[in-house]
Amino acid sequence: MGRLYDTIGLNYADLRRPDPRIARRIDAALGDAETVLNLGAGAGSYEPAGRRLTAVEPSARMVAQRPPSAAAVVRGGAEDLPFADGTFDAAMAVLTIHHWSDQARGVAEMRRVTRGKVVFLTYDPAFRGFWLADYFPALVTLDEGQMPTLADFETWLGPVRVSPVPIPHDCSDGFLAAYWRRPAAYLDRRVRSAMSSFWALGDVSPGLARLAADLDSGAWDRRHADLLALDALDCGYRLVESG
Repeated sequence: MGRLYDTIGLNYADLRRPDPRIARRIDAALGDAETVLNLGAGAGSYEPAGRRLTAVEPSARMVAQRPPSAAAVVRGGAEDLPFADGTFDAAMAVLTIHHWSDQARGVAEMRRVTRGKVVFLTYDPAFRGFWLADYFPALVTLDEGQMPTLADFETWLGPVRVSPVPIPHDCSDGFLAAYWRRPAAYLDRRVRSAMSSFWALGDVSPGLARLAADLDSGAWDRRHADLLALDALDCGYRLVESG
């Protein structure tokens, strides 16, 4: 993960600004925890204020883009955390578990060092319906290969609460589904450069050409006219909270 994000991370802090509506969901899920571990912390997105944060991140480039804060930053991965058992009140991991080399071990490490809740923002690989896969069908295979299922979280953590996280139409965090109502954004190479899925897909020029043609002809607007009136959309993102 570290080497990948040393490349992706060039403009990450600019293109992946935390969306305040999603941030509020994560903050609420952490409850009254005072000490919080943020695993796969990237450039510091979604780290809640008013808590003592410890961020773990393998990529030096991502760490360098963190804004000034009081958070302690540790270079490292999820699979071998350098903390004693029960060090933190809660732990969080935001759109990162699919990059871990051993997901089960990483979650076990989170559970080991955390006294209370473990919170994930992740993607359900069983979800279908996001139109971007019509142009890039390999996204489905990619997600099925790298994203843990919701049942996996229950296996690793015991009972979990799973809730949808609808994506606002003007989402400021440029992850894969952020532009569901702004389709022309996917034609921008700089926008795609902050999405790990596009790096993994390789040559996406055929899908980009079809999307560009559908936007030029108006076919996309006709096909997805119902989306243009929505303020938020369920694109498959889920908040997973340990019991």
